[in-house]
Amino acid sequence: MEKSRLEAFSDGVIAIIITIMVLELKVPHDATWEALAGLWPVFITYVLSFLYVGIYWNNHHHLLRAASSISSGTLWANLHLLFWLSLMPFTTGWMGENDFARLPTMLYGGNLLACAIAYHVMQAQLTRHHGPDSALARALGGDMKGKISLLSYIVGTLLAAFTSPMLGFAAFVGVALLWLVPDRRMEHALAQQSRPPA
Repeated sequence: MEKSRLEAFSDGVIAIIITIMVLELKVPHDATWEALAGLWPVFITYVLSFLYVGIYWNNHHHLLRAASSISSGTLWANLHLLFWLSLMPFTTGWMGENDFARLPTMLYGGNLLACAIAYHVMQAQLTRHHGPDSALARALGGDMKGKISLLSYIVGTLLAAFTSPMLGFAAFVGVALLWLVPDRRMEHALAQQSRPPA
């Protein structure tokens, strides 16, 4: 199957997710620094979620660029990922509006974990479609960053539940920072694919 419609649809949904998140930033009624400072939990959760959505968009783009085609399983895996990403505005807003309270922070961690699992499922679908010896499969390799992320989301959610929500939030920030370091696996795979044989 052609992948262009899947890419266009995904880009549109991700753009809507970011738009909904920014609409949750309410303008303060007072023109004072104190009123602005009162919005810091909402703003900081927005920044983190914007980073996460951006990271998923970036990785999704590279993943599909490395794929030559998609299967019907990939379509469903992509919808599964978009479903969990579409909940980010809700979990982001709830956590920010409640100043990192225990339950909202746990739910935010659960949302991040669900997104990561859905992305892993999509990678697995594409790898199965292209075969274990494909350039895509070689580029993904053992996906150590993905495994570290899954573990960190679990740890962060447990920290939020049983010790301190801010410790859990710090774990979620740590994962985002890990992914801000460029992951060149797909770019290397594409470069090798397009290199003419010697």
